[in-house]
Amino acid sequence: MNHRSDPEMLPALLLAAARGAADLQATDVIALAVGDVLGITDWFVVTSASNMRQVRRIAEHVEEAVKEAGGEGPRRIEGLEDATWILLDFGLFVVHVFYEETRSFYDIERLWSDVPKISFDGDGIPAS
Repeated sequence: MNHRSDPEMLPALLLAAARGAADLQATDVIALAVGDVLGITDWFVVTSASNMRQVRRIAEHVEEAVKEAGGEGPRRIEGLEDATWILLDFGLFVVHVFYEETRSFYDIERLWSDVPKISFDGDGIPAS
């Protein structure tokens, strides 16, 4: 198994981010191993919510969860104003919190369909 698709090899702070999103009922939490093809980060964490208020709250909670796990805050945050797609750049991984309609429109999973993908259950635990 490629180390990038092995849930046991996920960075602890990425797991904290996924669990932070799941804590607030984020839907369809996944991690995409983009490091081999992108070069600016190793992972994308992608998730969504059914309304923009929830998108903003999930992004805030992900930031808190990463800090509580010993990480630093994101290097950069984009999209807080309209809250249809909030991006939190933690360096090693980037979290994308989408409003469901925006996620469907951009279909990021299709754009990155050639990279290893790990899905998370409703508790933010990697699915096997």
